[in-house]
Amino acid sequence: MATTKNSIIVAMVPFSRFTHINQLFLLSRFIAVHNIPVHLLCLPEFNKDLKPRLQGESFEIAKNIHFNDILLSQDECKRSNEEDYDDERVLSIMELLEKQSESLQRTCLELSMNTKKLVIIYDSIMKDYLGDVHTLPNVETCIFHSGSAISKYSLLRQSIVVDVDDDGDKLLKQMYEEFPAMDSCFPPGMEIFEKDLYEWDFNSGEFMISSREVEGKYLDLLANAKNKKPLWALGPLHMLLQSHHDKAPPSHECLEFLDNQDVNSVIYVSFGTGTKLSQEQINELAFGLEKCNQRFIWVIGKGDHSNNNDNDNTIELPQGFEERVKGRGMMVRNWVPQLEILGHPSTGGFLSHCGWNSCMESISMGVPIIAWPNEWDQPYNAVLVTKVLKIGISLCNWTHKDELVTSDSIEKSIKVLMDTTEGEEMRKRAVELSNKIKSSFSPGGVTTKEVESFISYITK
Repeated sequence: MATTKNSIIVAMVPFSRFTHINQLFLLSRFIAVHNIPVHLLCLPEFNKDLKPRLQGESFEIAKNIHFNDILLSQDECKRSNEEDYDDERVLSIMELLEKQSESLQRTCLELSMNTKKLVIIYDSIMKDYLGDVHTLPNVETCIFHSGSAISKYSLLRQSIVVDVDDDGDKLLKQMYEEFPAMDSCFPPGMEIFEKDLYEWDFNSGEFMISSREVEGKYLDLLANAKNKKPLWALGPLHMLLQSHHDKAPPSHECLEFLDNQDVNSVIYVSFGTGTKLSQEQINELAFGLEKCNQRFIWVIGKGDHSNNNDNDNTIELPQGFEERVKGRGMMVRNWVPQLEILGHPSTGGFLSHCGWNSCMESISMGVPIIAWPNEWDQPYNAVLVTKVLKIGISLCNWTHKDELVTSDSIEKSIKVLMDTTEGEEMRKRAVELSNKIKSSFSPGGVTTKEVESFISYITK
């Protein structure tokens, strides 16, 4: 560690899950462009995965990114990398976070001694594991919310006694009836967590990976509910880095496949790292893709977001399926460049679990969505996509989430999105929204102003 003091250091404290870490890693790269040292405080297994991703970055980014290992035993690191999130698993994750707490606090204290100002940006889930670091005289803290504003707003309404001011908006009142019940999406204890977070006042501001072009109303409602503290919308993060990104676009078999297809002719199918479908459901999905007669790319298993290139051979496809769809469909069992796939002109739709990262990437690329949520904030994101933005359709009703989704339903939904006037209208709305998001990053645009305000908060 340097012996001379920096003027400013930023410490990133993510939750130990890939999608959460990836968002703060992208933000770290952008902050580093402004010649601000950024330290990522992660378990060694995650830092090991992140370090190679700096290869090919500009010097100004690479020299300002630092990795601080939060040391735990090998067994605990392995457990933290798993992606099962049932109620028992949540308890074991909380135990793991407790064991990180001392190391996190010690690292923050050491960093604070080597800078005039330490800004700690932490995942909201990590609030209780940082101890009293916010009381250090040269420390400011900022909360990162990994989900959407609509999910955060709906959870807030279900958690706190006082009403959130909705300005008498009739559409919002109608939307309340569409919000899934919290206990149908989240494990026990979420209401207590939201109440505690709402009352927590030891931070200078909060931010979300969202866009005011997408969720402006809900961002305003949240800001009003949080007593006018800054609430920045800094998404989509990949657009922040476009002008500073020196890497060549990736080459991948999926992109080569898309190069040979017609515009808007391919449905992309991926469900993130945490979604696990039963073998019976895998079979129905395969038969639905086969019957729909559309070209498709199907990411099977954990390949869509994980940087681990190990194949997932534990999922079996119906006998003869791959041969029957050969040339029309592509099955991938390892990592894929999702953003580039969504941005390819041949991609015309996305069958998605509606994780927020996937939603923002799809929306920013103008690709409509078939919503098939599974857990956590995904059902709320599906409401945003299908009911508010009207750039997608629901594959099934959330109240029937535990029932088997048949191949007929999957076939029908894909055909509606890819081969009807209704689907084309959704695609047009998605493209219009994508253009608004891109314009928001122009000089004087709404997102540009948000980003400038956020960087000013760090450097003031």
